[in-house]
Amino acid sequence: MGSQPFFIVAIDGGAASGKSTSSKILAERFNLLHVDTGSFYRHITYELLRRGVPHTDHAALKAALPGLVFSTRLNGRSAQMLIGGQPAGDEIRGQDINNHVAHYAAVPEVRQALLGYQRGQADVARQHGFRGLVMEGRDIGSKIFPAADSRFFLFAAPGERAKRRAAEGRQDAIGKRDTIDSVRLNESVKGATVLDTTHLSLDQVVEKLAAVIEAKLK
Repeated sequence: MGSQPFFIVAIDGGAASGKSTSSKILAERFNLLHVDTGSFYRHITYELLRRGVPHTDHAALKAALPGLVFSTRLNGRSAQMLIGGQPAGDEIRGQDINNHVAHYAAVPEVRQALLGYQRGQADVARQHGFRGLVMEGRDIGSKIFPAADSRFFLFAAPGERAKRRAAEGRQDAIGKRDTIDSVRLNESVKGATVLDTTHLSLDQVVEKLAAVIEAKLK
C-alpha cells in the first residue's frame, strides 16, 4: 500500500443526487476514507443555532466561529466531525437543520472556517492507512480539492430527488437549496465528469463512477 500514490475523489452535486450512498460504496471498493462534508455543515449549523447565532448576524457569526474547535474521529470508514470534542447526534438530520443549513453554508465566513479542516481530512486518511479519500458535498472539486484525481458532479431532476428524500423518510427544501446554490453549482460543474442520475439505479451510478476512477488508477 505504501508504494501507491495517494488518490483523491471529489463528488459534488445537488441534494439527493446520489452523492452520499455512492461515495460510501466507492470508499469500500477502493479503500478510501469517506468524508461527508454535508454533515460538517449540518453539525456547525446545529452548534450555531444552539448558541443562538443566526445566519443573518454576520458580526455574531464572525465572533463565534473562531471558538469552534474541530477534530475528527473515525466511524468505520467514514470521518466524523467533532466540535469541542463532541460528535453530532441524529438531530442534525432533523427538519429544523434542513430549514437552516443552506443559509449557514452560503455564508463565506462559515465556508472559510471549514476550508482548512476539510482539506485536513487528507492527512487523516494518510494517518490511518487509507489509499486516499472520497469527499462529497459542496465545492469539493472547485474549492477544496481542485486538483483531485477524479472530480464528479451528480445531478437529477428535482422531482426524482424529492422522491428519494421521501423514500428515506426525510423532507428537504430541495428547491430552496438549489436556488441558494445556483451560482456555486455552475462553478462546480467546470472540469468535472457530469452524470445525470435521474434514471440510473444506484449500482449503475457506482459502476460509472468506478470506471472513471479505475481508468485514472491505471
